[in-house]
Amino acid sequence: MARPVTLFTGQWADLSFESICEKASEFGYDGVELACWGDHFEVDKADTSYCEKKRGILKKYNLQVYSVSTHLVGQAVCDIIDERHKGILPDYVWGDGDPEGVRQRAAEEIIKTAHAAKRIGVQIVNGFTGSSIWHMNYSFPPVSEEMIQEGFEDFSRRWTPIMDEFQKAGIRFGLEVHPTEIAFDIASAERTLQAIKNHPAFGFNYDPSHLGYQGVDYIEFIYRFAEKIFHVHMKDAGWSPFPTEAGVFGGHTSFGDRRRFWDFRSLGRGNIDFEEIIRALNRIGYNGPLSVEWEDSGMDREEGATEACEFVRRIDFKPSDVDFDAAFEEK
Repeated sequence: MARPVTLFTGQWADLSFESICEKASEFGYDGVELACWGDHFEVDKADTSYCEKKRGILKKYNLQVYSVSTHLVGQAVCDIIDERHKGILPDYVWGDGDPEGVRQRAAEEIIKTAHAAKRIGVQIVNGFTGSSIWHMNYSFPPVSEEMIQEGFEDFSRRWTPIMDEFQKAGIRFGLEVHPTEIAFDIASAERTLQAIKNHPAFGFNYDPSHLGYQGVDYIEFIYRFAEKIFHVHMKDAGWSPFPTEAGVFGGHTSFGDRRRFWDFRSLGRGNIDFEEIIRALNRIGYNGPLSVEWEDSGMDREEGATEACEFVRRIDFKPSDVDFDAAFEEK
């Protein structure tokens, strides 16, 4: 059986829940990964009745929900809070803007998200963690090992109690390994797992687009963390083979600026090798959804989302259950 192909609704939050469900069905998707912003999945409203209504609309369009995602609130749990966060957080999480208060309310909201996810019938919540040490990534002025270690300890102090509650609820959390998070490549992902003592409820939402342009081996990531790949984003990125005006750090340019070294691309139009990703996922036995997070500032999103769905169905294949050369053996 082919893995379900889903559409992450985060980039479509300007549309109503029913509108994006209707479009996802028209585009050819099996289901959705619901963003916890817009009206797609509102944690503060997600009681039993609310979830039943959502499931009714999903059924109307022959869709399933496979996961929910809380990237925006999750970012605030460990971050150094400033005005940027006010623009992405619910008012009741932002409150008076006091940084520690924001972090505490964000942590409480993540726990509530686990219970809301359970009510709507999913077992995976994806998101970000934030990081108190991301701004120290380029180590000048010189950053001591003690300062970096404190950042991982801060992450552990804040996220271990959250993960304990997730485990009690039977829900797992998939961190999308990504610049600005506590884990943004293989080395930092390993250290993150160590910091949280390999908590059974904590793993990764695998997204190759955030690894490839950094020069990180995104295929090795799958093998290295085989037991911790809880969910998969299908998302492409393209990067230049030649020197550019704005390098890996982006030069304070906007996505779509031709001076950039890298940018997100519609699936199959970038540099990510999805053939090898599928082979690696087959080898580790991943049978969950392949969720399209569609981003391409140079392409119409409806055309792109339709094309992306077709691409994933074409590139996905079941592993063999026999040795191809067995037929040559003498009987």
